[in-house]
Amino acid sequence: MKEHLIIIFGGSGDLASRKLIPALYSLHQRKKELVPFKIVAVGRTSFSNDSFREHIIEKGEYSNKEFFNSLFYLQMDPSVKGDYSKLIEKLKEFESSDYLFYLATPPSLYESIPTNLKLCGLNKEEGESSKIKPGVRKIIVEKPFGYDLESAIKMNSTLRGSFNENQIFRIDHYLGKETVQNILALRFANTIFEPIWNRNYIERVEITAVENMGIGSRGSFYDGVGALRDMVQNHLIQLLALVAMEPPVTYGEKEFRDEVVKVYSSLKPLTKEEIPSRVVRGQYIAGEKKGEMALAYRQEKGVKSNSQTETFLAMQVKIANWRWEGVPFYIRTGKQMPTKVTEIVIHFRDTPHRLFSSREECPDHNQLIIRIQPNEGMVLKFDMKIPGSGFDINQVPMDFTYDKLGEVNSADGYSRLLEEALKGDNTLFTRSDAVEASWRYFSPVLQYFKEESQLPLHGYPAGSWGPLESEAIITNGHRWSNPCKNLTNTDIYCEL
Repeated sequence: MKEHLIIIFGGSGDLASRKLIPALYSLHQRKKELVPFKIVAVGRTSFSNDSFREHIIEKGEYSNKEFFNSLFYLQMDPSVKGDYSKLIEKLKEFESSDYLFYLATPPSLYESIPTNLKLCGLNKEEGESSKIKPGVRKIIVEKPFGYDLESAIKMNSTLRGSFNENQIFRIDHYLGKETVQNILALRFANTIFEPIWNRNYIERVEITAVENMGIGSRGSFYDGVGALRDMVQNHLIQLLALVAMEPPVTYGEKEFRDEVVKVYSSLKPLTKEEIPSRVVRGQYIAGEKKGEMALAYRQEKGVKSNSQTETFLAMQVKIANWRWEGVPFYIRTGKQMPTKVTEIVIHFRDTPHRLFSSREECPDHNQLIIRIQPNEGMVLKFDMKIPGSGFDINQVPMDFTYDKLGEVNSADGYSRLLEEALKGDNTLFTRSDAVEASWRYFSPVLQYFKEESQLPLHGYPAGSWGPLESEAIITNGHRWSNPCKNLTNTDIYCEL
């Protein structure tokens, strides 16, 4: 089997040391047959091969030092075309001619690096002229895939000007998580779910991805991005697509991604009149967490003292198609929440006639809870008779968590996606038309944020569940479902 060479631009940065190299180490440790690879980390920082390996070892737990014999370093500036001669000379030291370029850099380099790779011939594949041996060429791009629709179109044009679409892997690490992929298995491998997965049986869907931390050292970056760009336009809308998509004819690269694009294209655009009642923005203020005071967002390092950047965003989204007409999808993300959790809650409709007495506490209808992190798994909640006289009903959970499968690493999304990229499988990566279709829906909302200076930016104390105003976007008297306890506990949710 031919060996791949993985070239990580931004190799001396935080993403490489914290996520990418540990993920590649995990791949290296697996017993099953994988595509063999070596790694060249590229960065501006001055390192030798040995000092870079020591730098990485200091940042993680690595019991197998053999892995580091495959890790190398090259100092160069990826924004400077002339420095690519150094990269060419470095690549000539290896037998491999199959290259996977990884852009672990600031988005400002997402256009210059592919352009420079093209100018020096490093994008060329077999049968094409190149300054080095011909072989397979692939490029992985991290989110954000653009800043708005216009920049996304420009970015896609630049990437496709240097690489073919099948060479481009736009990575969203959420799609590498086992629980996310199991949404497809749950729906399309089980006849008990798919017949009721529609507007006739599902009343509403909630998708939540929140963190119990602030923005940390990312202040200068985050203040120019905000929650919508950072989480909603990519991660959350991708989860929505998996819940809402039609079954592909086959689980193939084109078929799967076609169905994702169909969902994005079916999103009902929000008018200017609808945005104030369907979208709520918030920004965390100082609050008490576990007995200590947490800083307000505007007190964080790198954040403007008058910042209008949202750290919380909740939206009501509707889909205009046969399956989902009339079913609201509620998506929510935020910093400085009470806990870190990503999950999907499917709320099934109530029975048409309440035959038995029901408990008054919430919730009183069937739910399917898909927990993506932490405690990855699923819970189905349904009603059963309480033992004793009468017909009093209570809810019971039927749950599954991945730890019950034994030694299964369900948390390492990057490892899974890097493995797929090495194999050349694009299925779990985002296609250019999906990027543009997503931005086409969200760009008017961002434009509204920019133009309407009176649009509220609600403050919420750190450690709370966000602005109380976010409850108003949920219709029919319902409220957000906030996790109360661990996934396997009976009392999982209460509407706070």
